[in-house]
Amino acid sequence: MNGHTPRAEHDPRPPHDASADDSPSRDLPPDAVTVVRGVDDDAATSPPRLTDPLRHPQHAGDGTRARRAWTLLLSTLVVPGSAQLVAGRRATGRAALKVDVVVWAAAALALVCLVLWRTPLIWFLTNSFTSLLLVAVLVALALGWAFLFFDTLRLIRPGLLVQRTRRAVAAATVALMLVTSGGLAYSAYLLSVTRGAVSDVFGGGLPFRPSDGRYNILLMGTDSGEDRSGRRPDSMTVLSVDADSGRTVTVSLPRNLQNAPFPEDSPLADVYPEGFNCGDECILNSLYTDVTNNHAELYPDAADPGAEAMKDAASGVLGIEVQAYAIVEMNGFEQLVDALGGITIDVGGRVPIGGGTDLTTGLPNEIFGYIEPGVQHLDGYHALWYARSREGATDYDRQARQRCVQAAMLEQLNPVNVLTRFEDLANSGTQVVETDIPQSQIGSFVDVALKAKEHELVQYAAGPPYYDPSFPTYPDFDLLHEDLDRVLEEATDRGARDAEALPGGTGVGSGIAMTAPLAAAKPLVRTQELTPNGTCSVP
Repeated sequence: MNGHTPRAEHDPRPPHDASADDSPSRDLPPDAVTVVRGVDDDAATSPPRLTDPLRHPQHAGDGTRARRAWTLLLSTLVVPGSAQLVAGRRATGRAALKVDVVVWAAAALALVCLVLWRTPLIWFLTNSFTSLLLVAVLVALALGWAFLFFDTLRLIRPGLLVQRTRRAVAAATVALMLVTSGGLAYSAYLLSVTRGAVSDVFGGGLPFRPSDGRYNILLMGTDSGEDRSGRRPDSMTVLSVDADSGRTVTVSLPRNLQNAPFPEDSPLADVYPEGFNCGDECILNSLYTDVTNNHAELYPDAADPGAEAMKDAASGVLGIEVQAYAIVEMNGFEQLVDALGGITIDVGGRVPIGGGTDLTTGLPNEIFGYIEPGVQHLDGYHALWYARSREGATDYDRQARQRCVQAAMLEQLNPVNVLTRFEDLANSGTQVVETDIPQSQIGSFVDVALKAKEHELVQYAAGPPYYDPSFPTYPDFDLLHEDLDRVLEEATDRGARDAEALPGGTGVGSGIAMTAPLAAAKPLVRTQELTPNGTCSVP
């Protein structure tokens, strides 16, 4: 033949040794990943089919399947969506990972705000619209995470696992769903409870600024029982908080204080130009009823004209601007203390439960028992009687006990107590508390309250034991203003440093303190000591 006869091409591959087929594979563990070729595959062009255990667990052994199951489950816990991504469900995995990035970015931003600037964070959590949006987001995240765990369980293919591993994986999946999705759902529920409580208790409007660097809030305890004619505040305390440091002073106002003056811009200044001085019946706590019944038109925009009038009176009495009020209804006070888990007070003298005089019959009421001296943990019933008992006590003893109850409640309001009893506190608060503090003010108040926990709560009063018992009847308001100015000045960081620099000055730690009578420009009138009935402290 004239054509060229081709020579056999040299095959670079070594000769096939059939005996070698068995030798390496027999030494591999049964769950090893292997390469499989079909008998009809083109060896030069077709890639091997890998039995990847993440995507093809049916080709793996029991040990590999178990490790795969736990890996996918923990991946869903740590990085939701990663299990779907590596197991082949790329669209679901990528969508979940995008949500992860957004959530972690939001959490990082919230953490920065918590450390550097808490006010906008608190506003976001308590604002009606944003809190509702956050509730919806938490619910969606809870449902989404639950779906990813269910999908991960499907990808695990429990039917391929041995029975013991299958049960353990199923139990772990349920437990992790309860912790993650359940935790998010419970957080959404608590936020919803907060949203409802905030809307029910707080008012609308814009936040107010500090006055001379302080927030001044009038706290009133009212008792509108069946034996009372109208609503009268039985206890009145102004809570004055330094906006920068959180240093706080409480100033008790005697309910029998007379001749209360009003600021010039108060509508009552025209009605009572010489102060609330219409006789012995014009004591401070009767102003609430007087304005509610006779002068409500002077406060046309107020939800509670009587409370607005009390703010004006407290401002005139103390010489400071009282910007807001909060009313605690004593009939619901018992429930609030129980929701707090009770309060602990070191009782100085025996206090009767019951007693006093029946206003209808004029006969003495029965005494049902006593709150004994010593450190006592009081539930709502006993705390209420400790605050309101009149038997064998002066008004000043009663006010002193009320200050102890207030201080004990503030001491009990720690983060652990609030979190563990949050729902009960929120529900009881909506039934007990009324206030004109705007909802938009909560952020700044929470920020200041956290600072206040670092300092003493200083207590003062416009009456005994700081002044003579005649002071409420014949008050010297100029003297009171001078004394209170010095008390408030010391309740600042600069004032505290100046006080420490004085001979005998002491540093301020955390706790409850009662300021001593001051060396005023005009000498103070001789002070009246409290009886054992009114002595107490917060341990």
